[in-house]
Amino acid sequence: MVVVSSLTTSNIVNALQEEEQKKIELWAEATRQFILADENDNIDLLLQVMEGNTTIPVYMVDTNYTLLLSRNVPEPKRNVERFYINKINELRATQEPIEVRISDNVMQYIYYETSSTLQWLSYFPYIQLVVMLALAGLAAIALLMVQRSEKNSLWVGLSKETAHQLGTPISSLNAWNELLKATYPNDPLLPQMDEDIRRLQMIAERFSKIGSQPKLEACEVLPVVQSAMDYMRARTSNKIEYRLEVKGERLEARAMLCAPLFEWVIENICKNAIDSMEGKGSITIEVRRLGDEAMRREGRVIIDITDTGKGIDRRNFKRIFQPGYTSKKRGWGLGLSLGKRIIEDYHRGKLFVKQSQLGVGTTFRIVLCRIV
Repeated sequence: MVVVSSLTTSNIVNALQEEEQKKIELWAEATRQFILADENDNIDLLLQVMEGNTTIPVYMVDTNYTLLLSRNVPEPKRNVERFYINKINELRATQEPIEVRISDNVMQYIYYETSSTLQWLSYFPYIQLVVMLALAGLAAIALLMVQRSEKNSLWVGLSKETAHQLGTPISSLNAWNELLKATYPNDPLLPQMDEDIRRLQMIAERFSKIGSQPKLEACEVLPVVQSAMDYMRARTSNKIEYRLEVKGERLEARAMLCAPLFEWVIENICKNAIDSMEGKGSITIEVRRLGDEAMRREGRVIIDITDTGKGIDRRNFKRIFQPGYTSKKRGWGLGLSLGKRIIEDYHRGKLFVKQSQLGVGTTFRIVLCRIV
């Protein structure tokens, strides 16, 4: 469509240029006859033709290219003579003049420029192309937003349906657990079953919160991190060493959190670390309590999670947070993507790869706003 419009406009411009040239040739002939006319000639028609040109800039010069007259030319306020000299030189370099022979010994020349209307019309195809490209860009952005919205709706629906489906077996497990307590009140395994059922309920709650704005509460970050680490420690091999380090002992690290979702992010990063270490290595979680003046001014709580795994190629620092990206043979590639959304969309924080070295390990950093 743009090509057709551009070709059509170009044809119109060419036709109008030819029409303007004919008008100038007619104007030049009328000017010549006006110069040669005597008091007995009727010059009304000649004046009408000459004054009829109100849009096309024209310049009449002699054989020395000195300006004799001009018409429809907007003159500058200063250096008028220099302006005309430069303009005539420009026209001499770009076009052949129209000759006006006054007599055998007197020759004059006429140069002209296209009218402002025709100049604007010649720019129209380019303006139209820019507008069409802008509209195409806006359409592409709108399509991407619609697709992203549809994808988000799909994940939200899947998460909520998962939470709903987990509700029935969890209720049954609760009932069976109560029956076991009544039958075997002293069984040492029952408290562990209580803990696992409670954990399942928390997982279902996490899935149910995806897609809706969770309720944030003022929390001490350290106990929440400790809880997530204790949970992972109890469910992984003793070949995995966990360490919790705290910086800035004099200050509290408090932030607005949805504790179940925040714990899930910590656990998911730890699970990825365990996979990266292939079941053997160490995970260090460092919580900074804003112990120095610079960090106090920034008002941030920083949690660094470092593993001794195989590391991440720098080119994949951002890709690992994309939905569906995974380096494992099994898995959906959703954990880090959801984790980033939980931290950045719900908690207004940041989650990113702080540093990583192949064969040495990786450090993920979580940044939260601190409550003063």
